[in-house]
Amino acid sequence: MPTSPSDPAAFTDAASADAAFDLAVVGAGPAGLAAAVTAAGLGLRVAVLDAGDRPGGQYYRHPAPGLGAARPEALHHGWADFARREAALRVHESAGRITYLPAHHVWAVVPDGGGWTQHAVAGPEEAAAALRARAVLLATGSYERQLPFPGWTLPGVVGAGGAQAMLKSGLVLPGRRVVVAGSGPLLLAVAGSLAAAGARVPAVVEAAAYTAYAGHLPALLRNPGKLAEAATYGSALVRRRIRLLTRHAVTEAHGTDRVEAVTVARLDRDWRPLPGTARRIPCDALAVGHGLVPQLELATGLGCATRRTADGTVALALDAQQRTSVPGIWSAGETGGIGGAQLALVEGEIAAHAIAGRPAPAALTGRRARLRGFAEAMGAAHRPGDGWTGWLRDDAVVCRCEEVPAGRIREAVADLGARDARTVKLLTRSGMGWCQGRMCGPAVAALAGGEPGPDRRPLSCPVPLRHLAQLPPADD
Repeated sequence: MPTSPSDPAAFTDAASADAAFDLAVVGAGPAGLAAAVTAAGLGLRVAVLDAGDRPGGQYYRHPAPGLGAARPEALHHGWADFARREAALRVHESAGRITYLPAHHVWAVVPDGGGWTQHAVAGPEEAAAALRARAVLLATGSYERQLPFPGWTLPGVVGAGGAQAMLKSGLVLPGRRVVVAGSGPLLLAVAGSLAAAGARVPAVVEAAAYTAYAGHLPALLRNPGKLAEAATYGSALVRRRIRLLTRHAVTEAHGTDRVEAVTVARLDRDWRPLPGTARRIPCDALAVGHGLVPQLELATGLGCATRRTADGTVALALDAQQRTSVPGIWSAGETGGIGGAQLALVEGEIAAHAIAGRPAPAALTGRRARLRGFAEAMGAAHRPGDGWTGWLRDDAVVCRCEEVPAGRIREAVADLGARDARTVKLLTRSGMGWCQGRMCGPAVAALAGGEPGPDRRPLSCPVPLRHLAQLPPADD
């Protein structure tokens, strides 16, 4: 055991021991944190590798210590659940049951004898780190889904989740007059947080219609807490006089050095903008996002089976114990389908019980069923319609990294015979830039006439070449 678990060099030396851990948890967000604490409590020796500097993931973000935030919990929902588990993590860490390794970006998980080796880039100095464990739980979370539109590359246009992250971790606003747009329940939370912090929010622009939930009434009634949460967000909008425009979308952002206004149009049922409904709303910032996409690079690199979810994204296919199709690999949280922090916590605990060879309490499995049912209803209600590409002019940038406009992608499909996103990528370089298609993937797939499929990558994040050169030769 390293004397200082957060020190990358100490970790690298200590992890060379054979089968050092019973369980390696990748990610310290709600799912990973719950799994690690529960597994340690059941007697397992656990390592937690996380890209962040502190536990909590994207959901429970911490303000930088130098900002002197007196009440960080004021910016979070369900902070008490997190605080209790973080305290338990520290107790298990002191007792040697958990080795917590922040600033460790895991870039590959590979089979190694009877266990698994996690390869990571560690710390600001990008040291090489490797750790062996008998089992692995992937709790890698998700990232925002963006549907591009003309002007989305202007300064002042940020992701909806990005705006919330700026507020939670930096205590800053993206602007003083912020339009919140896209689709999904996150928009209501973002608008409420920004308004409470002093921003003026002239409108929340929701592309879906909340009447879509009517077809999922049983799932709603089984989750009264979710209904109460929605009512709280709705009353906050009314109290702060924030307009809620459903079945509308931002179809263009305007400005020179920064966004100055957005065009909002009403949509038909397939998300096509209706002629004659466009209006301009002045603003100095736009927070936009259309839900979340499971982050699966590590899992798909291992060959884990996937499924198509109700919101159109690809998620892992998991059994009742949170097992993937690859023996020895479990997963919990958003990787199994977008469902929120409460579901992630429950799934993390269930996975820990399964890995420890214990049956999960019936209360946990029942709660997971209720929350997963609500998640499927939410995904179906906010799934983007096929007609959203109607607001994409040919000159609108789709791939920001490689500056590929929509017209070039359409040319690849219509004139060059591309029939899928991979062929479009080879012909136009869309998705070949810094983000490797995470931002533009759904849009490129839609323009190619399909949906994005599972993306298999040998490396899940940038890796210094010296790390690859130092790897021992493979036996096969």
